[in-house]
Amino acid sequence: MPGTRKLGRPTAHRNAMLRGLVTYLFKYGKVETTVTRAKELRAMADKMVTLGKQNTLASRRAALAYITDRKVVEKLFDEIAPRYEDINGGYTAIYKLGPRRGDAAEMALITLVKTEAQIEEEAKADKKAGRKTAGRKAEKKPEKKAEKKAEKKAEDKPEEKAEEKAEEAAEEKAE
Repeated sequence: MPGTRKLGRPTAHRNAMLRGLVTYLFKYGKVETTVTRAKELRAMADKMVTLGKQNTLASRRAALAYITDRKVVEKLFDEIAPRYEDINGGYTAIYKLGPRRGDAAEMALITLVKTEAQIEEEAKADKKAGRKTAGRKAEKKPEKKAEKKAEKKAEDKPEEKAEEKAEEAAEEKAE
């Protein structure tokens, strides 16, 4: 149930922190925070996306009451919520990153999930721009380091260069 974790803060401080995290999540698409904060943030972000999907004046006012930036609310209602129109819940993903260096708190990255339609659009844009899509292997395999070194050594040998010059000189005399 959302809102049951106290996160070691007084109520007003906790609510202000979560409001800020929700705002940053919608503004930038991802936020790095602790795992417990990310779990609380997920619940509130899902509620805000659900409000955005309703797209009524009342839901817009409710979102404005919670999110601290008006432009982020516009982005939520115009861009983010329509993306998840066919999905019921699960708008965010939490990836654990490991312990924080200072106090060893377990860190996590919470991001907005990309839908299949969004992935297809990005692939089309990449194809149109002539870029290969990420995740696909390149058609050409990179040359191995050993092969590159062997080629360099063959080029750098003075004996072979002298032989090549002698052959070229002989061909010129023959002409």
